Amino acid sequence: MATNIRRHKLKMTWRARLKRKPLTSKKVGIVYGFRSGLEERIAGELRSESVSYEFEETKLKYTKPEKLHTYTPDFYLPEQDIFIETKGLFTTADRQKMKLIKEQYPKLDIRFLFSNAKAKINKRSKTTYGMWCEKYGFKYATKHIPKEWLCEIKGKKPNT
Repeated sequence: MATNIRRHKLKMTWRARLKRKPLTSKKVGIVYGFRSGLEERIAGELRSESVSYEFEETKLKYTKPEKLHTYTPDFYLPEQDIFIETKGLFTTADRQKMKLIKEQYPKLDIRFLFSNAKAKINKRSKTTYGMWCEKYGFKYATKHIPKEWLCEIKGKKPNT
């Protein structure tokens, strides 16, 4: 009986905390079926620009030495054959995976949208996420889809 009372108090405390704390962008993204707030925001941008997209629908098989793995890009724009990967934290494992994908699918147009492209790949490195992308031939941007990409996606020439 005492444990039921404690559980009830814990639930009440948890619910009270939820009411007081605003949702983080990650929680908002999760509510709408994304794994991050950045993914949710990019989906909103694509919708507002009337760009059709698929979210984590495409699966690409790639081989880590001696083992087959599957990579699921965040967004696929089928009309333009462009993949968009959103990243907050760009881990060593993510970077290794993307290098393997690039080697095994050199013609794919994979682009990154970082929450901060100027972030260092680790605290002892001078290399930023953006520098890494340039080195390995990936297009990238920070937080929002660049107008040039949208013009390219929609088949228009950017205003100069």
